Amino acid sequence: MTKEIDNYKAFAGVNLSNARSENESYEDYRERLRRNEKILKLYNTVGRDIFKEMFPAGIEYKVFEKQEEKVTQEEVGEAK
Repeated sequence: MTKEIDNYKAFAGVNLSNARSENESYEDYRERLRRNEKILKLYNTVGRDIFKEMFPAGIEYKVFEKQEEKVTQEEVGEAK
C-alpha cells in the first residue's frame, strides 16, 4: 500500500503572523488580525476536509472584499 501525500495548503496566501510589519499601517494591521481570527474560526468550526472543499486552492484575503452591486430601479421594479 502506498500512502497518499496531501499537499493542500489552506493558509498559503494568508499572513498569520501576529507581528506588525514595517510597511503596514496600524489600521491595516488591526484589519488583518480581524480577518485572521475569522479565517481560523471558520477553519476550526468546519474542519479541514470541508474547508478544503470550500477553498480548494486555499483561502486569500480577497474573500473579505465587498463586491458592490448597483441595482437600478428598472431591475427591482416599481413599488406599488
